[in-house]
Amino acid sequence: MATKLVIVESPAKARTIGRILKDGYTVKATMGHIRDLPEKELGVDPENGFTPKYITSKGKQKVLKEIKAAAKDASILYLATDPDREGEAISWHVVQAAKLEKLPTKRVVFHEITKEAVQEAFRHPKKIDMKLVDAQQARRILDRLVGYKISPILWRKVMKGLSAGRVQSVAVKMIVDREREVEKFVSTEYWSIEADLKKGKLLFRAELASKDKNKKISIGNEDEANGLCAALKQASYTVSKVQRKTVSRQPVAPFITSTLQQEAWRKLRFSAKRTMSAAQALYEGITIGEGEPVGLITYMRTDSTHVAEQAIAETKEYITATYGPDYVPKSTRVFTKKVKGAQEAHEAIRPTSVSRKPAMMQAYLNSDQLKLYDLIWKRMVASQMAAALFDSISVNIQAATPSDNYLFKASSSTLTFQGFLILYSEGKDEEEDGNDKPALPELTQGDILDLLKLLPEQHFTKPPPRYTEATLIKALEENGIGRPGTYAPIISTIQDRDYVTKEKGHFEPNEMGFVVTDLLADHFPEIVNTGFTAQMEEKLDEISSGKRKWIPTLEAFYEVFAVELENAAINMPKVKPAPEPTDEICEKCGNPMEIKRGRYGRFLSCSNFPECKNAKPIQTHIEADCPKCGSKLSERRTKRKRIFYGCSSYPNCDFAVWEKPLSTPCPECSGLLVPHKKTLAKCTKCDYEGSLEELEDKELVLA
Repeated sequence: MATKLVIVESPAKARTIGRILKDGYTVKATMGHIRDLPEKELGVDPENGFTPKYITSKGKQKVLKEIKAAAKDASILYLATDPDREGEAISWHVVQAAKLEKLPTKRVVFHEITKEAVQEAFRHPKKIDMKLVDAQQARRILDRLVGYKISPILWRKVMKGLSAGRVQSVAVKMIVDREREVEKFVSTEYWSIEADLKKGKLLFRAELASKDKNKKISIGNEDEANGLCAALKQASYTVSKVQRKTVSRQPVAPFITSTLQQEAWRKLRFSAKRTMSAAQALYEGITIGEGEPVGLITYMRTDSTHVAEQAIAETKEYITATYGPDYVPKSTRVFTKKVKGAQEAHEAIRPTSVSRKPAMMQAYLNSDQLKLYDLIWKRMVASQMAAALFDSISVNIQAATPSDNYLFKASSSTLTFQGFLILYSEGKDEEEDGNDKPALPELTQGDILDLLKLLPEQHFTKPPPRYTEATLIKALEENGIGRPGTYAPIISTIQDRDYVTKEKGHFEPNEMGFVVTDLLADHFPEIVNTGFTAQMEEKLDEISSGKRKWIPTLEAFYEVFAVELENAAINMPKVKPAPEPTDEICEKCGNPMEIKRGRYGRFLSCSNFPECKNAKPIQTHIEADCPKCGSKLSERRTKRKRIFYGCSSYPNCDFAVWEKPLSTPCPECSGLLVPHKKTLAKCTKCDYEGSLEELEDKELVLA
């Protein structure tokens, strides 16, 4: 009997959809992209219309064979891959690679994996959108041209193993530029003066703001501060103005990919990769009790803040029932995404049902999934709640001396109605001021105040902060660099390439990051230019919408790029990066160790070389934490050069395993997973054993 064949990307998604569709359907997973450009050659012919040479991806021959076999018994093919360019391209590649053009084919698109959404999508199938496929092909070919054409030049001019990327190189340059701002920054001394004032028995504090009406005071050193304090001690203090008003604070929009990654870093200290791993599992389906798997959140790669009317209605009903009608705004709150390229047909990241409260899901989710679901759920519910209300008071105080008048200011804000803050408050980046001021006493114009104490304080201006994961993602989005699915891979890639390192949560460029960035800026200025890269993203969006053709777009890019390649091959100078200093001391001669690069990567070498030839490998941290103490795990070697993975806090912690731990946490307890018996993954904390192929594929789909 003929069946209906359904194609998705991952086994987890296949299980969830299979149980929704039930009898008559066969669901197969592609395990990510089923074909791609070849690894060891360019795979694109710029002289012949940029014709791509696609081959079956490594390890996917068996998957392709299974799809072909299933198609022989199928009456119709449903392509149910993800609702974005990558998903559209995967669907198209499946048809092409398996030669299924003669089989009746339908494209089904849904943004949440729930029974209602999936069944509705299958009732209204579409055709493959070739505009999205073309945009994905254009992006893939652009990235291949940049990577495969520039990287060999870097190998010849600097050293082997280096790479360039259309998006990664811009991200590295942003980090390098910020580091140079930090290096060039000259701290400047300045002083502030506050006054403790008293009205009757009530005390409060005000800050010196100006002199002689609106002349702002600048205090450069201690002598100036002491001189002002001497004058202010003789002043009479009077309230000259009191202004009261009600201020409302509105909730922020539900999450999009970038804001989810930013908030998960701020509040949970999750890397972008860790965030997307947990979000992928929540989207693809979780088994709730004895029931069937259900997707708990909508699709997690999106740049749209749009929310379906049904979801808004359900959320408002929940708010009314839980908090009362006062907590629901009078009119439905609608959020509009301002960034170009946002696809309003997509939805924001939200719970598929707000009735599934985080506390109810605790038994079915691992630690990472529960924390992220709690964040997504609260953000969505709060977005449809009433504004928080504050009583804001600002006070001007005149300090009159025999010769001058000075102005002190004080303000406070008192929460009078919690509104959405009863549930959720957005996190702050480190450079944002989060200090709340104490409430002021009741003051009226003309009140005479007593001076209790003057408080001069020395300050120094601070350099611009280095990027964290949250602020880098924010900057990439604001500059139009990349798209929702690219932020996590970009951040992983620039660390894997050893162009930047993360120190105490902040990105710092390595010496090679400086060298490669400067060479690219000199010889490929457009490749590392944020404006040019953003324009290219806009052109890819225009291809998606049918406003632009993909091949002419590639031709226009390559016409300029080919000239730059030719010039760089001749004129780019050979550069040998300077060794990077370290705090480590050579145990053989007592001189500092430094980081050098060799044929097999970076290593530690004595700065007294060649007199002292001491050299050793650098501890390479991996994307996993020690399950015993929480420190980073490092790749290490035994005396016989066998690689193992141990705690970087050794000898204080002796945890070690032979197999390289997976970055995906245990789905049962969030513990550390290691490969086991070739095809399995085993948890070092609990008794979990699962399919290694499925867990690795989840990482592949994310990348």
